[in-house]
Amino acid sequence: MKIVKVDEKEINGISTRTTNRDEMDPEKARIGILWQTFNNKVSVDYSQGKSVYGIYYNYETDANGEFSVLVGTDQKDSLTAKLENITILSGQYIVFEGKGEMPRAVVETWGKIWDYFSNDQAEYQRAYTTDFEYYKNENEVDIYIALK
Repeated sequence: MKIVKVDEKEINGISTRTTNRDEMDPEKARIGILWQTFNNKVSVDYSQGKSVYGIYYNYETDANGEFSVLVGTDQKDSLTAKLENITILSGQYIVFEGKGEMPRAVVETWGKIWDYFSNDQAEYQRAYTTDFEYYKNENEVDIYIALK
């Protein structure tokens, strides 16, 4: 993990509102369906330098409350003009890297994030503003967590 400064960035996509508790229940989980819907609507060309993001924002409280999730891309075309828009906020972020088969690599990386921030001795604290997954390609993801 590393600390980086992130500049503001606009992402176009589709969103839902959920909780971590709901995501643990297959009958209530929404994030997987959100990804399927996005993948059916938008074709992202990684070879042309386009990227996919999973953005977590509008936190009610912390990891225990409701939050919004937007799955999107930074590409600009006629299709993305019809999608929702969210801005990744500028600021300091801690980055956790994940590699391997998706979505397993993402789930494992989030496990590392929860372990890190559940430790009372953690050097950094979450801001709960905008956090995001940045998919470098089909097998690599960096997860950025906003810091206080």
